[in-house]
Amino acid sequence: MPLSELYDPSRGYLVNDTIVVEAEVAVRKMVDYWTYDSKKETGYVGLKNQGATCYMNSLLQTLYHIPYFRKAVYHMPTTENDMPSGSIPLALQSLFYKLQYSDNSVATKELTKSFGWDTYDSFMQHDVQELNRVLCEKLEDKMKGTVVEGTIEQLFEGHHINYIECINVDYKSNRKESFYDLQLDVKGCRDVYASFDKYVEVERLEGDNKYHAENHGLQDAKKGVLFLDFPPVLQLQLKRFEYDYMRDTMVKINDRYEFPLQLDLDRDDGKYLAPDADRSIRNLYTLHSVLVHSGGVHGGHYYAFIRPTLADQWYKFDDERVTKEDTKKAFEEQYGGEEELPQINPGFNNTPFKFTKYSNAYMLVYIRESDKEKIMCNVDEKDIAEHLRIRLKKEQEEKEHKKKEKAEAHLYTIIKIARDEDLKEQTGKDIYFDLVDHEKVRSFRIQKQLPFSTFKEEVAKEYGIPVQFQRFWLWAKRQNHTYRPNRPLNPHEEMQSVGQLREISNKAQNAELKLFLEVEFGLDLQPLPPPEKSKEDILLFFKLYNPEKEVLCFVGRLFVKALGKPSDILRKLTEMAGFTPDEEIELYEEIKFEPNVMCEHIDKKLTFRASQLEDGDIVCFQKSPKADSGTQVRYPDIPSFLEYVHNRQVVHFRSLEKPKDDEFCLELSKLHTYDDVVERVARQLGLDDPAKIRLTSHNCYSQQPKPQPIRYQGVEHLLDMLVHYNQTSDILYYEVLDIPLPELQFLKTLKVAFHHATKEEV
Repeated sequence: MPLSELYDPSRGYLVNDTIVVEAEVAVRKMVDYWTYDSKKETGYVGLKNQGATCYMNSLLQTLYHIPYFRKAVYHMPTTENDMPSGSIPLALQSLFYKLQYSDNSVATKELTKSFGWDTYDSFMQHDVQELNRVLCEKLEDKMKGTVVEGTIEQLFEGHHINYIECINVDYKSNRKESFYDLQLDVKGCRDVYASFDKYVEVERLEGDNKYHAENHGLQDAKKGVLFLDFPPVLQLQLKRFEYDYMRDTMVKINDRYEFPLQLDLDRDDGKYLAPDADRSIRNLYTLHSVLVHSGGVHGGHYYAFIRPTLADQWYKFDDERVTKEDTKKAFEEQYGGEEELPQINPGFNNTPFKFTKYSNAYMLVYIRESDKEKIMCNVDEKDIAEHLRIRLKKEQEEKEHKKKEKAEAHLYTIIKIARDEDLKEQTGKDIYFDLVDHEKVRSFRIQKQLPFSTFKEEVAKEYGIPVQFQRFWLWAKRQNHTYRPNRPLNPHEEMQSVGQLREISNKAQNAELKLFLEVEFGLDLQPLPPPEKSKEDILLFFKLYNPEKEVLCFVGRLFVKALGKPSDILRKLTEMAGFTPDEEIELYEEIKFEPNVMCEHIDKKLTFRASQLEDGDIVCFQKSPKADSGTQVRYPDIPSFLEYVHNRQVVHFRSLEKPKDDEFCLELSKLHTYDDVVERVARQLGLDDPAKIRLTSHNCYSQQPKPQPIRYQGVEHLLDMLVHYNQTSDILYYEVLDIPLPELQFLKTLKVAFHHATKEEV
C-alpha cells in the first residue's frame, strides 16, 4: 500500500497519529509424519506406492472397504502351492488380509506382478478405470464354478437400454446392455443430476441424419438411453480428462462439479428409468468413497476419501498414510472449480484473486440404502482360508525375524573366508581378473565380542582343518582398485575379538571382515603347520593360460624369496601345469583391469624384488609360443586374451515388435563399431544389406526399448549403445527396414487426419 494512502485522512487508517495493525493467527495441530502411526490414529493402514501406482492404491482401498467384496475375495479357492505373484486371487487375498491385520503399510508388488504389470511403463499405460475393469474381469473369471460365482455382477452390474423410436411410423429398436461403471460428463454439467439428465437426453435423428428403419426407409426418429436397473454398488467415473480437437491434446477439466451425499435416482417420477424397469427397488444411494486426482493432465497424485462404515467419519487414504478428515474436506472441497482468496481490505473495490483448484473428484462410489446391511457385512478371521492364515502368519514371523536380525546387526559381523578351492572353482568361470568373488565364498555370522580363537574352532569344524594348521591373511584394496591378500594375521591380532579385528582390517572398507585361509598340505594330503614367513618371503598366486582352448585357470600359490629369480621356480611351475620339465614358459604379471587391462611380461633373469613383485601378486604363465607350430589361435598370449575378456560382451537381441523375448545372442566386443555390430546382426539374420538394420537401446529403468532408435552410425562403439545413464545393459532391439536407414533418416513422417461432419475422425 502506498504511504500516501496511509496518510490520507479520508481513508481513516490514522487516528490521533496512531495506526492499529491487526493480525489473525490460525493455530493448526501439526502432524509429525515421520512418527505418525496410521493404525494407532485411525485403525486403518495404507498401501505403499511403487512409483506410479497411487491411482491403483486408491481403488484397492475403495474395494477393500466394500466388506461384501472383501469377503467374496477371501472365499475364492486358492491352495498353499499357489504363488501370489502368479495368482490374482491369492495376491488379492494376501493384500486384503494384510490391510485388515497388519500394523504397517502394505506392499502391492505381488498383486501387480500377478496381472502382468511388472514395469514402471505398465502403470503409465493404464488408468484407474482400465485397472478396475482388468481386476473385475479377471476376478469374475476366477470366481466361475466356485461358491462366490456371480459376486462381481451382483455388486457392480446394472443394465440400460439403447433405443431408437421412429416419429412418423410404428417402428422401435431396443438394445439391452450391461455396465459395471458409468462415465458421466463433467463439462457443461453442474452436478451428478445434470450428468444423468445429459446421459438420458433424447437425440433427434432428422435432416441429413435420418434413421434407416427396416422396411420403412429413412425416417425421423428419437434416440436415447434409459436405465432398466442400477447395481447395489454404483461406480461413477467422472470424465475429467478429454481430448481437445482444437489443441490436438488431452486436457483436464477442473470445472466445479457437485455431488450429493445422498443420490436419488428415482427423482422426478423415475425419469432415468425405462418404462419396463423394475420400480419395486428404491434407488436411493449413500456416498461411500470419493477418489481424487490432484494435478494436471500429464501427471499428479491420486488419493481417496472413504467412509468405511458409512457413518459420519471420513478417512483420507493417501498411499502409506491414513488420516481422519471432516466432511467438508472429503466432500465439498473435492468439487473442483475456482477458489477465491479472502479479501485483504474488504472495504475497497479490488477484484478478488481467483485460482483454479487442481484437485478434484474423478470417481465416486455410492451404495444403495436398501442393500447397505448386506454389503457392509462383518468380515473376520473365519472368512479366511486356513492355509492363507498360516502362510501369512509365517510371512509375518519371517518379517519379525528379519527385523530382529536387523536390530541386532550391530552385535554381529560377517566374516567371509576364501580358500584355494574357491580360487580354483571361480577362475576362468565366474571371474578372470583378481582372485575371487567374495559374494560367492562361505560367510559366517559371528558375534563381535567373541575371541578370534573361538572363530578358528568354528572353521576347524566346518572344514576339518585343525586350528594349528590354519593361517589367515587380511585382504587389502590397492590403489589400482584390485583386491589381494596383503599380510597374515600376527599372533597379537589373533588374540583379539572378532570386532576388534574387523576394525583393524576395515579402515576404509565395509563392515565385513574378509580373510584368505592358507593351509599347506603334505604329499599324503594331510595338513601341515604353516611355514615360517620372513620379510624376504613373498606369497604369489599363479594362473595358467591355454591359448588353443582359450582357458585360464588357477593352479596354485608359492612362497618365493624376494632375491630369488623366476628361473628358480620354473620346474615347480611346469609341474603345477602338468608340462614336461623342459617346457619353455612365459610369465606375465596381472597388474590391474580397470579402466583398462595392464598385464606385463616378467623378465625371468631379474629378481622378484627387481620385478616389483610383493605378497598377493598374480603371475600368469603359458607355454612359450612356437613360431613354426602352424596352429592358428585368436589370442596367442595372456595380455591379448585378458584384453578380449575385458571387452567381450554377450548381447541379447530382441525384435522391436516382441520387446519381451530374446531372439538370439551374439558375443561381441565393447569396442566394436556401429558398422561391426549391424554387420554381425545382418549375418545372423541372413540379410545382405546391414544398412537395413535399425537398432534401439534398452532403458534399464523401465525395462523397455528407448523411444528413439539409434541413428545410422550415431554412436562410436557397442558400449555407447549399451550404457543408459550410469547402468550398462546387455539388451538391444532390432528392426529390419524396407529401405536403408541412411535413406530413411532423410524422410519426414506426416500424420494426416481427415474430418467429416457425420463420421468419426479418420
